[in-house]
Amino acid sequence: MKKIIGLVLFCVSLNLVAQEDIYPIYKGCDEAESSLESCFNQRLSKDVLDKFVLPEKVKSDGYKGTINVIFLVKASGDFEVLYVRSAYAELEAEVKRVFAMLPKARPATFNGRPIEMRFGMPIQIPLGSYPPPETITKETKTSIVSISKAQQDLIPPIQEAGEDINNVVASNFFPEHHSELNIPFTHRTYDELNFYFDQNSNSHTGFKPYQYSEASKYIDLDTQKSALFKEKSSSLGKKLWNEHFFKVEKKDYWFTINPVVDLQLGTDNSDNDYTYNNTRAIHIQGGLGKGFNFSASIYESQGRFASYINDFAIANRPSGASSFGLVPGRGKAKDFKETGFDYPVAEAYLSYTPNKFFNFQFGHGKNFIGDGYRSMMLSDVSTPYPYFKISTDFWKIKYTNLWMWLEDVRPSVSENGLSSRKYVALHHLSWNVNKRLNIGLFEAAITNNEGGNGFDINYFNPIIFYRAVEFSRGSGGGNAVIGLSGKYKVTKNISAYSQFVLDELTVGKFFNGDGYWGNKFALQFGAKYYNAFNIEDLYLQGELNIARPYTFSHKDPSLNYGHYNQPLGHLWGSNFSELIGITRYKNGRWFANAKLVIGAKGFDRDGINYGGDIYASNEDRIGDYGNKLLQGNKTNLFIADLQGGYVVNPTTNLQLFAGINYRSMNPEAITTGVNDRSTWFTFGLKTDLFNWYFDF
Repeated sequence: MKKIIGLVLFCVSLNLVAQEDIYPIYKGCDEAESSLESCFNQRLSKDVLDKFVLPEKVKSDGYKGTINVIFLVKASGDFEVLYVRSAYAELEAEVKRVFAMLPKARPATFNGRPIEMRFGMPIQIPLGSYPPPETITKETKTSIVSISKAQQDLIPPIQEAGEDINNVVASNFFPEHHSELNIPFTHRTYDELNFYFDQNSNSHTGFKPYQYSEASKYIDLDTQKSALFKEKSSSLGKKLWNEHFFKVEKKDYWFTINPVVDLQLGTDNSDNDYTYNNTRAIHIQGGLGKGFNFSASIYESQGRFASYINDFAIANRPSGASSFGLVPGRGKAKDFKETGFDYPVAEAYLSYTPNKFFNFQFGHGKNFIGDGYRSMMLSDVSTPYPYFKISTDFWKIKYTNLWMWLEDVRPSVSENGLSSRKYVALHHLSWNVNKRLNIGLFEAAITNNEGGNGFDINYFNPIIFYRAVEFSRGSGGGNAVIGLSGKYKVTKNISAYSQFVLDELTVGKFFNGDGYWGNKFALQFGAKYYNAFNIEDLYLQGELNIARPYTFSHKDPSLNYGHYNQPLGHLWGSNFSELIGITRYKNGRWFANAKLVIGAKGFDRDGINYGGDIYASNEDRIGDYGNKLLQGNKTNLFIADLQGGYVVNPTTNLQLFAGINYRSMNPEAITTGVNDRSTWFTFGLKTDLFNWYFDF
């Protein structure tokens, strides 16, 4: 018996040794080293970059970008380049020249037998703009990585004889990654991206959404996504788990078409039998030539939500005979089967980048300013709107101009069933003072269509101070909001951020402590911790938000800082304090999110305006003095939200998910329609392309 046990242990030990001896051994790496992978990455990267000579044409064009190389370490130990994705034939030739000069490696082995192994390697141009080779490790997620069979599909097929070579490009799963399109803004996606942005001393994270061309400077999105691919042989399997549903890519143009769904089913503790959401949509993206891209999404949806959300939708019913309610963040809704909402939504934009300094966008969608979960300057909580945006990026500056065409949809101000038009001109300046500190300056001016003159031509000047224009038009001509933000990179994994937004301030009365109503401002402080406690992909965030009474309101409610009966800033409007804690974790395709919101808000009471409703005229305030935070019907709010899921397709961000939301409201004075406690469970399948806020 002992002999048998000994033989089994001997065989197991041999198998373990063989299993461990699987990574190639490059020159200078000792077989006894604890991490052959790390040594292989570092030494091979160093040799490639040392031997690499940038072609003159690439230098003269001032090209910046990423070369994606897929190569093979053969069973003989030789290196073979399988595929190079590059904008220049000269760069492709240089990659092949460099790899041909590399010395043989000891090949990877399995069970003692030599095997071949494929790898992907990004090379950033200009050379050296990535961290030096000695810091290229798994921790920074920019290392050479072994690739699965699914990733081998990135290698283009051999060109057939007689095929028009001018109309052939390398097969690429992700043409959008190399475009001027926006990365769909969801907090989970951007919390991951911001880690990579923060590793660079001259990145800008204050204005969202980012363009793919921005992100490609700091992270190889191709490698990151393709690392999640499943090995599927059938076309249907590849479409479901890995790829775009439909893609055409030629030399001078490309486009993709993907179906979008948000199919949810759930239940809450109200009298509703169940909650649901049934969204079917189509998402189209494409590019024509260099620098011009387009995107369009068309949604058709029906839904019934947790009771407090349904109550909000009905209470904020927009003008119009066909309107039954307002689905928060999405828009006007018709009735559907008595207790549901039918709400169509369309979003689209054009993006043009003529050179390395400018990007122009014209579209219908949302924007966001800030580094937090909330924003006091501009958030994405309201309904999509038409906009025109100019982004200018040079030196340590990113300057963004945004013009928005908004609507006041209160029935009381509608004419002939049409809502009232309003306009916002906004600019934001982001300045990297040094490697750690960023300062942002913000200004917005709100005007309406009184007099039928439309958008005042003065506000189209991209460098003028809007406050001066607003002043010259007179006190009734508009409303202005200004702000200051800051971000400090404490370490490579920790950053702190803040916002201060000023709606109005009388300096002489600010320090008197007499509660002058005109001291209207909002504050935000927060911090982010990436790879928390050395646990890879664990993310923590804490945030404090405060807004004084009457902030973002105006004596003429049509000039408030709002759109479609929702705030343009913080979701809660004004007269509140809020503390938020967020935890996120992912492992491959699996993810989990937890959010805790603890806050208090002063609601109006007995028909008196205490400063919490930005759509109430601040001329009807309780008084000029004696105003304090949380005045009125003080209500404590507690919200806990847990979600977990699995990414079905990383290319389209299709996810299976389940979540539970608990919400508690405890007002000092009980008022009609207040749902004190709500527990809402939901699960489903969705394409995650935007934020949807139910934490109010």
